[in-house]
Amino acid sequence: MSNFEVFFDYIQEISGKLLSEDDKQLLMAHFKPKKLRKRQYFLQEGDVCKYIGFIVKGSARTFTVDEKGHENVLKLSVENWWLADFESFYLLTPSRFNIEALENLEVLQSTNAQIEEFLKHIPAFSAMQNIISQNYTIATQKRIQAAFSYTAEERYEDLISNYPHFLKRFPQNMIASYLGLSPETLSRIRKNSFK
Repeated sequence: MSNFEVFFDYIQEISGKLLSEDDKQLLMAHFKPKKLRKRQYFLQEGDVCKYIGFIVKGSARTFTVDEKGHENVLKLSVENWWLADFESFYLLTPSRFNIEALENLEVLQSTNAQIEEFLKHIPAFSAMQNIISQNYTIATQKRIQAAFSYTAEERYEDLISNYPHFLKRFPQNMIASYLGLSPETLSRIRKNSFK
């Protein structure tokens, strides 16, 4: 299956609408395939996020580096997820984040101007974007609540119930950072969960 067939299936499944042949041609003309090697950056802190990327294959992380040099993982991403610093992408401001390929990565990327055109002219794309925005808002609220209200154990349980594949795809130190835990705390929690 080609990268675009995966992408078209994703849009149609999320939106519940079919893409016309004209829609598909328009998307193919303006979403450009890009490959990144493991450890290459899709976006670096300080740069303006000029592209949004749809992950066809591979994984990535969105992270910041604090003044002490510690990396803080905000997001882990896999196939059929989107890559961007949305604030930078929509407001054209310098990004505060880095987005790095954790595996060899294949994405389809497009610009803000093109996304606006797709939203106006492709009903399935517009419907998909609305649903993704809703889901992203809900997920963000849940993540904020978990950060303030959940114990370390509850955050880990929440992760494995919602994203069990993360445990196989990402190193333990990145999962710990994503959960706001030290690697030692995560190791203890995992050890206790196997008892």
